[in-house]
Amino acid sequence: MNVLVINCGSSSLKYQLINTDTEEVLAKGLCERIGIDGGMHTYQPKGADKIKTNVDIPDHTKAVSLVIGALTDPEGGVIKSLSEIDAVGHRIVHGGEKFSKSVRIDDEVMKAIEEVSDLAPLHNPANLTGVRSCKELMPDVPMVAVFDTAFHQTMPPKAYLYGIPYEYYKKYKVRRYGFHGTSHEYVANRTAQFLGKDIKDMKIIVCHLGNGASISAVKNGKCVDTSMGMTPLEGLIMGTRSGDLDPAILEYIAGKENLSISEMLTVLNKKSGVLGLSDGVSSDFRDLAEAAGLGNAQATTALETYAYHVAKYIGSYVAAMNGVDAITFTAGVGENNISAREEICSYLTYLGTQVDPEKNNVRGEETIISKDGSKVTILVIPTDEEMSIARQTAVLCR
Repeated sequence: MNVLVINCGSSSLKYQLINTDTEEVLAKGLCERIGIDGGMHTYQPKGADKIKTNVDIPDHTKAVSLVIGALTDPEGGVIKSLSEIDAVGHRIVHGGEKFSKSVRIDDEVMKAIEEVSDLAPLHNPANLTGVRSCKELMPDVPMVAVFDTAFHQTMPPKAYLYGIPYEYYKKYKVRRYGFHGTSHEYVANRTAQFLGKDIKDMKIIVCHLGNGASISAVKNGKCVDTSMGMTPLEGLIMGTRSGDLDPAILEYIAGKENLSISEMLTVLNKKSGVLGLSDGVSSDFRDLAEAAGLGNAQATTALETYAYHVAKYIGSYVAAMNGVDAITFTAGVGENNISAREEICSYLTYLGTQVDPEKNNVRGEETIISKDGSKVTILVIPTDEEMSIARQTAVLCR
């Protein structure tokens, strides 16, 4: 089965065409600056170089048309016609409480996604635009919604409720939802497979560490807690997001700086995290490492603070599950930043585990990085959200 995986942003569309029988990525690409001057389509068929084309992309329907055109192109395409696309899997950021698993998309599902769009106003409308564009050009192709929040819907109330009046949950569904769920689910399952164990017998902590970052506690195959909250702002310190902080800080700084709540949220989402902590050096951990190596004290502090907070979350999830069998690092920082993993794990020796410096000297590989004989296994497992979306889509569309 050929599944087209679509991930729509407000001005972008990422895609992959995956044969789910062989799990080959037949082609992938990106449409950028949709609705903005200077549109760009990047297309890469399997085993070939990227093809970049400057093209006006007025809307997402045009973007989907470009995707189909590239995939079916007589020279550079990987399929002969649209009929070879058997299903489309769409990444949808927020499913609220209604969706605890992936679903075939129909009018009722579309309406339900719209109803929770106020929980993800920057993402859900863009995701829905992608669905509508695909439906317009591929009306007979089955489509599936795969939700970032779905994997975390197994959390119990003690994990997802906030210490605020319960009426706000009843009236407005104010609670922890968590994000990156497709990645957490994929990596947790792959961790168990890699170790040759049954995930239903394991306690796994997944550390999805990228510019956006979150941690999940996965017990017996189900998520029991996660660090992101009602929005992706809660939890770990990230590239530009603040993560956890005293809520009263908002009022205090807003008063001092004469800022609105909206302006304060912009500060917390786009000007904070390691970018803010490093006093503007960078939100990129490679730049921070370079600056720290040159003696920039604030860059060093940002990296140390980041690692400390990750380690604290790991420790809290060990407590939440009353133990842990495996701790897995994934995403851009987790897969590629050797020193960050080492710094984080330096806090975990109380678990009877230590990183092996030689094993840890890897980037982007599936591997165990803890020393032989460690009571807790520490791993690196590259995430593959697109493959997870394709697999779930195939199951629902066969």
